[in-house]
Amino acid sequence: MPLILISGYPSSGKTQRAHQLYNFFLSKIASSSSSHHTALKVHHITDQTLGLGREVYREARTEKDARAAEYSAVKRVLGKDCIVIADGMNYIKGFRYQLYCEAKAVGTPSCVIHVGTPIATCRENNSRLLKDREVDGGYAEDVFEDLVVRYEEPNGMTRWDSPLFTVLYDDDTPPLEDIWEAMVGSQGKAKIVKPNQATVLKPATDSDYLYELDRITQEILTAITVWQKDHQGEGGGDIRVPDVEQSIELPASLTSIPQLQRMRRQFINNNRQHALVKSRIKGLFVHYLNDNIQ
Repeated sequence: MPLILISGYPSSGKTQRAHQLYNFFLSKIASSSSSHHTALKVHHITDQTLGLGREVYREARTEKDARAAEYSAVKRVLGKDCIVIADGMNYIKGFRYQLYCEAKAVGTPSCVIHVGTPIATCRENNSRLLKDREVDGGYAEDVFEDLVVRYEEPNGMTRWDSPLFTVLYDDDTPPLEDIWEAMVGSQGKAKIVKPNQATVLKPATDSDYLYELDRITQEILTAITVWQKDHQGEGGGDIRVPDVEQSIELPASLTSIPQLQRMRRQFINNNRQHALVKSRIKGLFVHYLNDNIQ
């Protein structure tokens, strides 16, 4: 069942809106006479449920690990009988796209809830939370400002950010009924999204598939080694790969060629039996590297 992504500035009230959704869904399920509805479970995934503190957003490496933890948690519970509320930062459009692809691959709808709180209000909220030692809710001021600068606002014109529901900071609740209707529906039948060719794994049949898998992954490794050679001593950086939205995020420490080759071999072994659409190999390998480069 549906994946609902909560997105907004830090200290914008995302978790408050997520709780409203969570309680509303539980109420709708409890009061429904539909066997389909009553079988549903609701999962609310947050940094806190994953054991992640606010300081993980201070460094690229720990933030990448935090995104990987959320991604894995969402992927584990996505299914026909689960409503998943992903209440993380979700501020990077590339990350929202990856989660959208996971939902589409299992044939379930997804949407984005944008908590539209002004930056000044978020800053006031954050300052107040930092002063309250009874509440673990504030970000260090420098971390807060950095996250605000890097925030990529959802765009309802893109398929991975739609349908997009915007909740203004002074709204009493999100449009709960509209979200329920769009994601679950009142007809008692599961809403099914047909996976497209790009999100479905199929048995390897193309005679040149393994050749393309080998060639594309080697080209990306070559690009990394060339970049590292040309930028010695710069302490990490981002490498753009043609036709891939997400960059390769290199850590401050040098990643050796043997390390990269091991990752490449593992990726090839993981995908040897399933023919990925060739246009997706680059993007999936970049995502794999970002999850595994330390």
